[in-house]
Amino acid sequence: MWPLLTILAIAAAIGIYLGWQKKFARLQRQTQVEMEDFRRHQQQTTIDAKAQQQVLFNSMLEGLLLLDRGRKIYLANRAFKNLFGVKAEMRGKTIMEVLRLHELAELVERAEAEKQVLDYELKVPELKERWLQVNAAVISNSAGEREGTILVFHDLTRLKQLERTREEFVANVSHELRTPLSLIKGYVETLLEGARNNPEVAEHFLRIIARNAERLDLLIQDLLTISALESGRVQLNLQPVAVRLVAEKVFADLKSRAGKRSITLKNELPDLSANADEGRIEQVLANLVDNAIKYGRPQGQVIVGGKSLDEAKAEFFVQDDGPGIPVESLDRIFERFYRVDKARSREQGGTGLGLSIVKHIVQNHGGEVWARSEAGKGATFFFTLPLAAPKVEEVAEVEAA
Repeated sequence: MWPLLTILAIAAAIGIYLGWQKKFARLQRQTQVEMEDFRRHQQQTTIDAKAQQQVLFNSMLEGLLLLDRGRKIYLANRAFKNLFGVKAEMRGKTIMEVLRLHELAELVERAEAEKQVLDYELKVPELKERWLQVNAAVISNSAGEREGTILVFHDLTRLKQLERTREEFVANVSHELRTPLSLIKGYVETLLEGARNNPEVAEHFLRIIARNAERLDLLIQDLLTISALESGRVQLNLQPVAVRLVAEKVFADLKSRAGKRSITLKNELPDLSANADEGRIEQVLANLVDNAIKYGRPQGQVIVGGKSLDEAKAEFFVQDDGPGIPVESLDRIFERFYRVDKARSREQGGTGLGLSIVKHIVQNHGGEVWARSEAGKGATFFFTLPLAAPKVEEVAEVEAA
């Protein structure tokens, strides 16, 4: 009896062992599968995190550069590459290998010594007018050991240009105001000292004072106009404008001035209707025609013309037959206070703002303005304007035809 029970017990134990062995093998295989899934999930999570990190870095407007402890580039975002015009792979290279900027390499060394450097201004020599503000800081681990350096780049170019423009504007305004004010002050002092007792001298001095006071008034008016145009405070009253009729009005206003120099005014404009502010377009034509009369050839002619470029835009021009404009000045004549011949311009009574006003008015209409000239063959000023939409009855007539 006992031998049989022993055999049965052994058999049961073997069965239990084999069952547990199969179950253990199944659990082991399941665990391996789960571990493999977990590893794949972890890898995907890491890949997704890196992708999100890269998207985040590339979406930054500021340039970002991350260096490892060996000062090798670990990461550079898209904005950084655009700032420096870099297209090649940068990872694993030093700053000097990629950019050859000693100032930037020295900044990294300074940041490592001081832990951080803020508001460092850097001018990039290879790029035209590129100014950058750099903030650099050391990245440390929990033990305080340096792991790398991070640098953030802000583009200051536009701010620097605006700052320079403001400084030039203030200097130019001061200069333009000082000349007539000095003349007015000088002649007033002379009158007070006794010149007023001589009627002929007093009248001559008073005419000079009046002329310079008028120049000051024109300068102030032009300054207010250009300030309003640049700030966007000017609201355009857009409507169909017959540009030919506007030119006729300008010619009527400037006829006597043209007559003093025996200059003929020719209106060769076709019947074009621009979608524009009539008062502002009159200001554009008045400035251009007035300049053409001032600087054109005596006994010459000033021509205003134009043509439609397509169904949406037209091109207009004002042409004189004077000495022309030097090639090097063509790109600058629309700048505030820029004069080709400063002595002659002031003698003619100009403020130096007329062409700048023309440029801003045309641009506010969505157009462009430029000039062409050949030495001794006069100058031609061009500008474009949007055409007015045809009237409903005109469209109906075209379709009927």
